[in-house]
Amino acid sequence: MLKVLDGMNNNYKIIITDYPAYNDDIRSIRTEVFVVEQSVPVELEHDEHDETALHVLVFSEGSAVATGRMLEDGHIGRIAVLRSQRGKGVGSIVMQALLQQAKVMKITKVWLSSQCHARQFYDNLGFICVGEKYQEAGIDHIKMTRAMH
Repeated sequence: MLKVLDGMNNNYKIIITDYPAYNDDIRSIRTEVFVVEQSVPVELEHDEHDETALHVLVFSEGSAVATGRMLEDGHIGRIAVLRSQRGKGVGSIVMQALLQQAKVMKITKVWLSSQCHARQFYDNLGFICVGEKYQEAGIDHIKMTRAMH
């Protein structure tokens, strides 16, 4: 499975793919962001859901710079943007691509486990908090959901 999204952003190439096709790029970005920067144990970062998830990869000048995934039940996760690309709207590009795919897949509600420091980012994308703060991989998180229209 490979789909290139055109017209979303002229500076970036956005692809929708499966894990086997781009696992080196996906793992590289997530390892840098989660394992190196945030000290998440590598055995928690890479899991059995990667094989069945839909993945988004964003490329800038031929290099993969951001990724995210969505499971069949609408669970969005593993949103990761390389430090050099942060603050440029690349995370929003990943999320918009995933939300677009949720609509294609006729998913009526998406959800994610937001790191608490990223809550405002997801608020701005129409997600709302549900439940209480909790720890995941030693980091404060909160569950957030969004109805798809």
